[in-house]
Amino acid sequence: MHQTFDAALEMNLLHANQKGADHNRAHFDEWGITCINLMSSPGAGKTQLLETTLNGLQSLNIAVIEGDMTTELDANRLRQYGVPVIAINTGRSCHLDSKMVAGGIHQLQHEQDPASLDLVVVENVGNLVCPAEFEVGEHAKVALLSVTEGEDKPLKYPVMFREADCLLITKTDLAPYLDVDLEEIEANVRQINPNVMIFRVSAKTGDGLAGWFEWVQQTVANQPNRLQLTV
Repeated sequence: MHQTFDAALEMNLLHANQKGADHNRAHFDEWGITCINLMSSPGAGKTQLLETTLNGLQSLNIAVIEGDMTTELDANRLRQYGVPVIAINTGRSCHLDSKMVAGGIHQLQHEQDPASLDLVVVENVGNLVCPAEFEVGEHAKVALLSVTEGEDKPLKYPVMFREADCLLITKTDLAPYLDVDLEEIEANVRQINPNVMIFRVSAKTGDGLAGWFEWVQQTVANQPNRLQLTV
């Protein structure tokens, strides 16, 4: 069976993007940096989670590549924590791709010695579909799902949850005021991805963040080239 033109075009785009992602990852590996791709729908709490992470993990040298369709509102929020933040506006694109992140990496090199960093967090554009399909050079994908989005989202939008290495169920402080079942959310996620690490967190109250911080620290510690470059 012959592929349709659209299917062939999509495969070519994904192939080209993957080559760029592999190139980005090679840079991160060379510098001993861990890269995390943070993904969710709009409003799930990525930026607020990043604020608490930057405040709670000051022992790590962290930089952020901040993706948004327009404005630098989120980037400016994160700059208040004294870390390098590279803002990328995607225009009409609903996700970051490896070429955009490559530009962010080169800009970051002008502002910071890459070898001095432990972690680069890519905050992707708010979208529950496209970001999971386009790798950017990350070592781990982290998905957020807020309690306000309901239990069915992992089943309706499975790609992101299938690809995630870690899932944060966010805004759990709101759960008592909503008709939401956290156990059902987790069960639906496990149908898609049985091995994903799941944390229930509230950036507002701090509940669950200790486990998330530990996961980040362990992910950074597992970067193969990190000890080699920092000895």
